[in-house]
Amino acid sequence: MGIKESQYKKILKDYELKRERSNKELRLRQEEIYAKIPRIAEIDNILASTGIEISKAILQNPEKSEELIHSLEQKNLDLIIEKAELLYINGYNKNYLEPTYHCYSCKDTGYISNSPCHCFKQALIDIAYDQSNLKEILAIENFDNFNFDYFSDKLDSTMNISPKENIKQIYSHCIRFIEQFDDNFDNLIFYGNSGLGKTFLCNCIAKDLLDRGKTVIYLTAFQLFQLFEQVRFNKDDEENSSRNYLDTIFTVDLLIIDDLGTEFSTSLTGSELFNCLNSRLLDKKHTIISTNLSPNDWQKQYSERIVSRIFGHYKALKLIGEDIRIQKKYK
Repeated sequence: MGIKESQYKKILKDYELKRERSNKELRLRQEEIYAKIPRIAEIDNILASTGIEISKAILQNPEKSEELIHSLEQKNLDLIIEKAELLYINGYNKNYLEPTYHCYSCKDTGYISNSPCHCFKQALIDIAYDQSNLKEILAIENFDNFNFDYFSDKLDSTMNISPKENIKQIYSHCIRFIEQFDDNFDNLIFYGNSGLGKTFLCNCIAKDLLDRGKTVIYLTAFQLFQLFEQVRFNKDDEENSSRNYLDTIFTVDLLIIDDLGTEFSTSLTGSELFNCLNSRLLDKKHTIISTNLSPNDWQKQYSERIVSRIFGHYKALKLIGEDIRIQKKYK
C-alpha cells in the first residue's frame, strides 16, 4: 500500500507543469497589457533594473548608500502605485500581472524551506485514497446518510442506556470533535462488537474534515503495520517513497486507524505503534482508533505503555446494539 517512486515523481512533475502553465498564462497577460497599456511595459522594465541601479549608485557613492536605497525604494513604490492605478482605470484587477498559484504557501513548488508543504502532503494522501477507493466510500458513508433507526430503543441493562440514545450521544460527540477541531486537541477510540458502525463513523468524520481542507489519512491496522515493515525491512527503490508516506502519518491533521487489534503484531511493530501514537500526542495531532477489542483485551495484546497512552489520552466511546450488516441483509 506504499506510495510508489513513480507516483512520488509524478507529484513533483505535476508541480512543474503547474508552474509552467502559470508562467505561460502570466506571459499572455503581460503581452495583452503591454499592447494595450505601453506605459506598464515601461514601468516593469524600470522595476526590473532596480537591483542593478542600486548597486551602481552604492559603488559610486558608498557614503550615501542608505539615502540612495531609500530614494530608489520610494521611486519603485511610486511606480508600483502608478501601475496599479493604470490597471484599475483600464478595468483590470491590481493583481492581474501577478503569478497565480494553486497553492500560495509554496508557490506550487511543493516545499517550504526544504519541508513538504501541506499541499504536497495532501497529494500523497490523495494517492492513498485513490488506491483504497475510499473516495467512493465517503460518497456513501457520511453524516448525511447516517441512520439512527438501526439502533434499538430498548434499554441495555449493562450500559443503562438504549443503543439509540447511546449512538445519538456518540454522534453529538463526533460533531463537536469536528466543529472544535482547530481549537481543542482531542482523540477518539470507538470500540464494541463488529457491525455497529465504528468504521462508518470514522468515514463520516474523515469526509467532513477533508471537505474543510484538513489533511486526513485513513489506514486499517493491517495497512499501518505493513507500512512499518516496509520502511524497516524493504531496501528496494520504493523505500524512500514509503518513508515519505510514513513521515506524513506523523504530521497529518487527523490519522484514523481502523480495526486495531486485527493485525499481526510483534515487539518491533508494537514499538513503532507506540512511537506513532506518542509522537502525535506530543505534537497535538488528532488520532481516531476503532477496534473490536474491549478494554480488558487491550492488556493482552499490547504493552502497558501503549494501553496507558490510549486510555489516558483518548475519549473511549463504546457502541452497543445489534449487527447493522445483518439487519441490512434481512431487511
